[in-house]
Amino acid sequence: MQEAVTVDLNDPQLFINRELSWLAFNERVLADVREASLPIYERLKFFAITSSNLDEFFMVRVAGLKQQLASGVAETAADGMLPADQLVAIGERVHSASEEMYRLWREELLPKLASHGVAVLTRDKLTAEQKAAAKTFFTSSVFPALTPLAVDPGHPFPHLRNKSLNVAILLRREGPRRRRNAREKSLAVVQVPSVLSRLAPVPASSGTVLAVLPLEELIALCAGELFPGYAVEQSAAFRVTRNWDLNVDEEESADLLSTLQEELRRRDRGAAVRLELEAAASMELETALTGALKLGTQDVYRLNGPMQPSDLMALTDLDPRPELRVEPFVPATPPVLRDEEPVLSLIAKRDILLHHPYESFDPVVRFLEEAAEDPNVLAIKQTLYRTSGDSPIARALTRAVENGKQVAVLVEIKARLDEANNIAWARRMEESGVHVVYGLIGLKTHCKVALVVRREGNGIRRYVHLGTGNYNPTTARLYTDLSLFTARQEIAEDVTALFNMLTGYSTAPQWKRLAVAPMGLHEKVLGLIQREADKARKGEPARIVAKMNSLVDPSVIRALYAASQAGVRIDLLVRGICCLRPGVPGVSENIQVTSVVDRFLEHSRVFAFGEGAQAEVWASSADWMPRNFVRRIETMFPVEEPLLRQRLLDEVLGVALRDNAKARRLQRDGTYVPVERTGSPVRSQMVLLELARRVADSKPIESLMRHVAAPEIPAEPLRVPATPVPSTG
Repeated sequence: MQEAVTVDLNDPQLFINRELSWLAFNERVLADVREASLPIYERLKFFAITSSNLDEFFMVRVAGLKQQLASGVAETAADGMLPADQLVAIGERVHSASEEMYRLWREELLPKLASHGVAVLTRDKLTAEQKAAAKTFFTSSVFPALTPLAVDPGHPFPHLRNKSLNVAILLRREGPRRRRNAREKSLAVVQVPSVLSRLAPVPASSGTVLAVLPLEELIALCAGELFPGYAVEQSAAFRVTRNWDLNVDEEESADLLSTLQEELRRRDRGAAVRLELEAAASMELETALTGALKLGTQDVYRLNGPMQPSDLMALTDLDPRPELRVEPFVPATPPVLRDEEPVLSLIAKRDILLHHPYESFDPVVRFLEEAAEDPNVLAIKQTLYRTSGDSPIARALTRAVENGKQVAVLVEIKARLDEANNIAWARRMEESGVHVVYGLIGLKTHCKVALVVRREGNGIRRYVHLGTGNYNPTTARLYTDLSLFTARQEIAEDVTALFNMLTGYSTAPQWKRLAVAPMGLHEKVLGLIQREADKARKGEPARIVAKMNSLVDPSVIRALYAASQAGVRIDLLVRGICCLRPGVPGVSENIQVTSVVDRFLEHSRVFAFGEGAQAEVWASSADWMPRNFVRRIETMFPVEEPLLRQRLLDEVLGVALRDNAKARRLQRDGTYVPVERTGSPVRSQMVLLELARRVADSKPIESLMRHVAAPEIPAEPLRVPATPVPSTG
């Protein structure tokens, strides 16, 4: 047992800034753009993700800091930084990261694409033949869709939609009607139509398989055709990012759905927070744009390469060569779910755990589809936070109504950036007869829960699905998440009480097995951490291993510090934001923080409290963040079946802790470094893919699990090769 060191755990220096920690995460995503062993289109995907992540960061986080400044409300972060300080630090970090992003584009991605015969051209790199073909394509397929917009006293600067791509053009009048001051220039803006393909085809030169010209480059090349009588002095692509957060007073809203729809229509008029501008643009053009958008020079990010890189992923549709992308995989179906026995019958016999995307999400869909058709099913209740555009789950719920069952669905219409999609689903399901509700005032419903009520014999039995991810079959192939099916009575009773609270008038019950936010989840987590600290102080074995997306909550961080001081060994697997500072003498020497960024987005939340086989294991929809504890309905649920609990310890936590290929370790100064590799390489996601394949093929897994076994992991010896783990896709 260690003696506790007297340290003020509220000291701001013990906390890493939230925004800077997020930027560090995005830099870890960018690191995979550098990964030469990855196929080129996989590297291009990470380039696009890095940029898309920054879009959302500016739309929400930077916009929020700017709002604080504008309102005069200077909220101090846990690390002591004020909004103005954070904006300065963010600007420095993002400018540096943007320069690195586009250096990688010019020096690595473009040449690598060219080596495979793929040319992404700019207007100054076209041959005479390509230029002629491009102009012909412009005249026939692009020109009719464009609307040139003059900017002068009679034509105000146009309102540009969030993230829309545009071309700014400086013009000079030609001919006898030229202005008296021949040097006077006019500004015009041309919006790049989102309804057209971003990549215009051009003839491929010798040795090239595919050649394309971004649409903004084509518009800039042919800008003179849009303004006859004017000479084009210069043209440059630019893009505006706006405040995209919603401002809805739920207490004052008589109809939340209508209020939210109205706010969504207004959102496109949010204040500009960032201007991305072609690197070659003149200061004259920059000044004109920043003045019109009410931005400062610090808000301008000059990019020496294509904006909105996500559009470049269209190359993968134009180029089907399999060697340029990661090998596709088919999620495995566990043996227990392969036969034709109904899912409900299987759940009645035992709990079932699925690890997505390694294991298929289809059984979750099947669970609801079978319930919709089962004549003995009386009711289905479900939460929907995000779902796919053509959702088989929504179709199953509609079918259940047609079959005379009671169906209640809580659709979270305030799910950030998915509001419009969820409103559309809510309307459709309401029209089909589903009873749709929108949750509790002032709280987002983020938990992932489904309940099926079935008549059996002389009574009823309830079947439950609990998840760490969304009911979205598309993202279930991209995110790592967990699904637990159970018919345990106490869990079913808690889920029933949860739905009664969400759909009707009832106070929170005394939860039997679940921990629910904001009605006790925070206290439960703090209590579990405290329990391990108390054990350590008594000289008993104590251990915490926790996997999540983000760790921000100051009180949880302080509790982890106190547990570390007491001697608890703590391993945190935090994919994204981590405000805890590990390795501080006398405070966090016993805490290690690891982040894995790889092919799939690490999204599951799993927490183990205790040592070895005695560990208590929970899964959750919630990260350890203030919003999840206070402003959201979340669930944390125990995994009680011993084999399933051991599987989480071995497979989800244990394998990730042994990753020495894609894992990075958080340092005391807030930086991340690659985990030191000793012995054979272990790339956790590839180990789990291989494990899923072996289980699906009924092959032995002992050698694979033995390869990643580690005595310090809080589990019995792992049961998956001593064969090398693949280093790509």
